[in-house]
Amino acid sequence: MHILMTVNAAWNIWNFRRPLVDALSADGHRITVLAPPDDSVVDLERIGCRFLPLEMSVKGLNPIEDLKLQRRLKQIFKEEQPDAILSFTIKNNIFGARAARAAGVPFVPNVTGLGTAFLSGGLLQTVAEQLYRRAFGKLPIVFFQNEDDRDLFLDRKLVRADQALLLPGSGIDLVRFTAAEMPSADAPPVFLMIARLLRDKGVMEFVEAARLIKARHPEARFQLLGATGSENRSAIDNATVEAWVAEGVVEYLGTTSDVRPAIAAASCVVLPSYREGAPRTLIEAAAMARSLIATDVPGCRAVVDTDVSGFLCEVRNSDSLATAMGRFLALSPDDRAAMGQAGRAKMEREYDQTLVVAAYREALVVLTGNR
Repeated sequence: MHILMTVNAAWNIWNFRRPLVDALSADGHRITVLAPPDDSVVDLERIGCRFLPLEMSVKGLNPIEDLKLQRRLKQIFKEEQPDAILSFTIKNNIFGARAARAAGVPFVPNVTGLGTAFLSGGLLQTVAEQLYRRAFGKLPIVFFQNEDDRDLFLDRKLVRADQALLLPGSGIDLVRFTAAEMPSADAPPVFLMIARLLRDKGVMEFVEAARLIKARHPEARFQLLGATGSENRSAIDNATVEAWVAEGVVEYLGTTSDVRPAIAAASCVVLPSYREGAPRTLIEAAAMARSLIATDVPGCRAVVDTDVSGFLCEVRNSDSLATAMGRFLALSPDDRAAMGQAGRAKMEREYDQTLVVAAYREALVVLTGNR
C-alpha cells in the first residue's frame, strides 16, 4: 500500500516514528512523509521515504491560515490518493481529518498531546474542542498516548468509546536505549531536562528549583538539552538561557541527534511539563535505567511509578519540584540504581515499540481490509 504520514515537522517522524516507518516499509508499503521540511529530510529519504514539503504555521489558531492548510491538505490527498493517512500533531490531526474526509481517503490520527489550546481554557479551548469533535466524529480509529487524554476526549464527547484506542506512546527501542551504568557515586549529582525550551514544558520551574537546590547542595548540576526559540508562543529565547548560564544556575547543552550520552551521564532526568501526550524523554531515560522526576499531569504520571521509578511533583510549582529533587539526593547510590532499574522494567513490560507497530498494522487492516 501507499501510506502517507503527516506531521508538523519532519524531525517528528525521524525522531519518534522511525520504528513504525521501518516496520511498514519492511511489510512492503511505500511511505510518503508530508511535513514542513527540516534537516531530517535527508535522513528520511535515506531510509526510503518519499518526502513532500508542507507549508503550514504551527502557532496558535488562525481561521484564515488554518482554512488554507485544510484546502492544501485536501488537494495533496486528492493528488496522492494514498491507501491510508497516518497523522500526528494537533493541526495535522484536525485539519488533516477534515481534508481526508473530503478527499475520500482513510485517516488515522494519533493524539500525541493537546497543546496550548487545551492548557489555556476559556474560549480557545472551546474552539479547539469543537474542531476536534467535527474532525474526529466519523473516524473509525483515534489513537491516544495516555489514559488521561483519552478519558478527557470521552468525557467531552469529542470521540466515542469504540473509536478510542490506547498506545504506549510511540514505543521505545529497548536495544538502542539499553540500561546504562549509573555515574560514579563520587561524582556530583546531575539533573538533566531534555525538551524544547518552552514555558509549557516547565523550564522556568526547573531553573527556579535549581536555584533552591543549589543553595543547599552547591555541588549539584542542572543541565538543559533542547532547542531554544522554536515556533511556539511559550518559547524561551537564547538571551534568557544565556543569562541562566552566566548566573551559573544551569548548563545549556544545546541540541543533539543522540540523547543517549547525555542521559547516561545524568543521575536523574526531570520533566516538569504542564501536560504531555507520552513524554519521549522520560521513556528514553527510564529505558536507560535513570530515575525520573516529573509533574503529576497527564502523560508524565503514566510513565512514572511514584516512589518506585521516580517522583512526581505539583505542576507549575518550583518548590514542589525542588522537594522531589531533594528526595532524590537523599537516596543512597543503591536506591538510586534500584529506582532506575524499576523504570527499565516498566519500559520492558509496557512500552516496547513492537506494541505500537502491531496496533498500526491492525488499524491498517481495519481501514483498508488489506494485510
